[in-house]
Amino acid sequence: MQKIETLESGNYYHIYNRGINSENLFKENRNHEYFLMLYTKHIDPIAETLAWCLLKNHFHLLVRIKTFEEILKSHKDYEIKKIIPAHQSFGNLFNAYTKAINKGYNRHGALFERPFKRKLISNESYLRSVIKYIHYNPVNHGFCEHPIEYPWSSYSACISEKSTKLKREKVISLFENIENLKSSHNEKENFTSLEEFLNL
Repeated sequence: MQKIETLESGNYYHIYNRGINSENLFKENRNHEYFLMLYTKHIDPIAETLAWCLLKNHFHLLVRIKTFEEILKSHKDYEIKKIIPAHQSFGNLFNAYTKAINKGYNRHGALFERPFKRKLISNESYLRSVIKYIHYNPVNHGFCEHPIEYPWSSYSACISEKSTKLKREKVISLFENIENLKSSHNEKENFTSLEEFLNL
């Protein structure tokens, strides 16, 4: 039986999943927008986001789970009783999204495979590889020729100066500077070994 990684505070995780039976999770643009709205509601309070990408039938997220002290700092005193385990916050996100899709498209039952996949990221080299892998996912699946062309990922936010909740400074620092980040994303890469590790 597959061991399920516990989401522990202070650690980085690559979180990913697909639609059950490869069903499309995102049928139109408003679905992406609604998922991101729910993500802000359920995940922003308990995790920092370094990268994300939403494809038609799957998604990828790179997050750092906040410590209890960090979560407390962002909560008002009367909200403290609402703090729940990180895996439950992700579960609430997926459940809320499933309910909306079921209602909007006259379907029923599970939408995502269970349990959702997660991999601990243990070093900066692995962090860089996963960031690039996530941003290159639309290229690898033939949706575009460069990550900048795909609207439903964090790459544009990484190289923009616009306000963002993404941990842009952390991402840039992992590549040393924004020029290295861009040049790295201009080079195609073989992600076979990473995909084998992730069981994709």
